Amino acid sequence: MAKEEFFKYINPAPLSQRLATRDGCIYMYRLMKFIGWIPPKEGQRRYLYFIWTFTTFALGTIYLPVGFVLSFVKELDKFTTDEFLTSLQVSINSCGSSVKCLILYIYLWRLRKTENILDELDKRIVKDRERQKVHETVALSNYIFLIFTIIYNGYIGYMCLSYVASGRAPYSVYNPFLDWRDSQINLYIQATFEYIITSIAVTQNQLSDTYLLVFMILIRGHFNLTMDRVRDLRTDPSKTEEENYEDMVNCIKDHKMILQCCNMIRPIISGTIFVQFGLIGSVLGLSLINIFFFSNLWRGLASILFVIAVLMETFPFCYNCNLLIDDCEEFGIRMFQSNWIDASPRYKSTLIHFLHQAQQPIVFIAGGIIPITLNSNIIVAKFAFSIFTIVREMNLAEQFK
Repeated sequence: MAKEEFFKYINPAPLSQRLATRDGCIYMYRLMKFIGWIPPKEGQRRYLYFIWTFTTFALGTIYLPVGFVLSFVKELDKFTTDEFLTSLQVSINSCGSSVKCLILYIYLWRLRKTENILDELDKRIVKDRERQKVHETVALSNYIFLIFTIIYNGYIGYMCLSYVASGRAPYSVYNPFLDWRDSQINLYIQATFEYIITSIAVTQNQLSDTYLLVFMILIRGHFNLTMDRVRDLRTDPSKTEEENYEDMVNCIKDHKMILQCCNMIRPIISGTIFVQFGLIGSVLGLSLINIFFFSNLWRGLASILFVIAVLMETFPFCYNCNLLIDDCEEFGIRMFQSNWIDASPRYKSTLIHFLHQAQQPIVFIAGGIIPITLNSNIIVAKFAFSIFTIVREMNLAEQFK
């Protein structure tokens, strides 16, 4: 029964069960609460909870990137080439992850404000087919979040097991209390320690990567509902011209609230995606070099999982941004093709103004510089192949073996 309760949100709920759009964030907020980001509102537990919050930030956000740096400074001569590349690629990504999770944690209030706007949009849902689409959107967002959780944590688990089986620490993070190379027991202790701190860091990184995808799916769900309402304008012969005009005004209000949702989360998206765009090329480049030149089969599979996880940090969201731009174009087309020809002059003039506003695409900008689109993601990812090509053409890999 507990299992059914946990997984029930990845399937569309029946119409008899009224779900709100904010239910698409259920799994995400549960993980935030577990990692120490959502404290109780009052009571003694609130102060105890802050101790856990401090612990997770200290280990995952501060100690992990600092530990990598200290390892490179103090123990560089002890690294093999594949150990060094594995630690380097993860350390670069962990630094970016620390920045991203801090940005998200500071701006968590914006996510709550966005949920309030989505609640207002929910009030417009009166038809069963609209309710069904909301339930499908909620299930999709929760399902995708669960997939991210499985892949991210699967990578950490497989990485630790494969390296321990090879007699090596997974990441060789600096530990001032022991040297894992001294004995098998020290190796197991080090591997357990690294698994704990990297699991915390990966959880924080997952939250900073998936919040934007979850909210984009929920926003696009309401955008599609608004498009359907625009398509159905003036198609009900039982409605008066005044009622038809009111329907269009409600569509305008819906569109404005969707724009408010986008504007509310835009500063968070701008910061987190800009950081990831700056890192993705170098991280993927190091991963490819490690896979093709230095890893054995099992450690190579771990690196491939890491590549998949890195690509998931930007690709799905950039793809949905492209879909949102296409939705805006489709929105204008549906509005123009609606039944407006024999409408009143007031209806037509309002429609023209609405059409002008709706034709403006909704675009997110990373750091105020880079448009967040699939093309931008491909461009920054190409840098990885440039690094790989340089290493291969100059035969640098052979010199480090």
